[in-house]
Amino acid sequence: MTIAEHSFGAGGGEPYERALRSAGTGMLFLHSSRGTETAAMDFARWTRDADEVDLVLLSSVLGPVLDVGCGPGRMVRAALELGLEVLGLDVSSAAVELAANAGLPVVEGSVFDDVPHEGGWQTVLLVDGNIGIGGDVTALLTRCAELLSPSGEIVVELHSDEHRESRYTGRLVDLDGRSSATFPWAEIGLHPMVGLAEELGFDLRQAWSAGERSFCRLTNSAQ
Repeated sequence: MTIAEHSFGAGGGEPYERALRSAGTGMLFLHSSRGTETAAMDFARWTRDADEVDLVLLSSVLGPVLDVGCGPGRMVRAALELGLEVLGLDVSSAAVELAANAGLPVVEGSVFDDVPHEGGWQTVLLVDGNIGIGGDVTALLTRCAELLSPSGEIVVELHSDEHRESRYTGRLVDLDGRSSATFPWAEIGLHPMVGLAEELGFDLRQAWSAGERSFCRLTNSAQ
């Protein structure tokens, strides 16, 4: 099995790829292997233009920007329109194909493999739940720190429950019951992130909420 098949929504009945290629509206459902948790996701938002919350976030960062788990490129497009140098990175070939066909700068690959311009990114984005990539927040943040320039920052979208801290094996299911292969995933809210940031040598420079979404900025504490 490839890295991509261990990733969000891949393998099995390919509900994520089907949703992307359909360009329709509807929901996907993230199920925990524990059988006790299901989260509904409006996948159509990922294919629409960036919303006001996205734009406010992007207007506050500096380039070059690396959007990890960029999907079909909503944030990449918006960053370009704001004049930022940006690159999208995603393991989903379907998502990268859609973004590339729209003329967006994207590459297919894992954040844990070689990444262009490593050590030179001013901003690394982990939004739309992508802090869950790999199912290990510590490993993901440590890797993202390696990608940053000395003065760079990681912008993380947190779980809306500020006390949330969970690692699990999940699967994605669509309205027709098609299920992906299982994949490792994680979720974290503000309170556990505060402790983890200190443990990893980050300064949590800012935390804020916009509507139902929550975010924070992490920088190297040596800055």
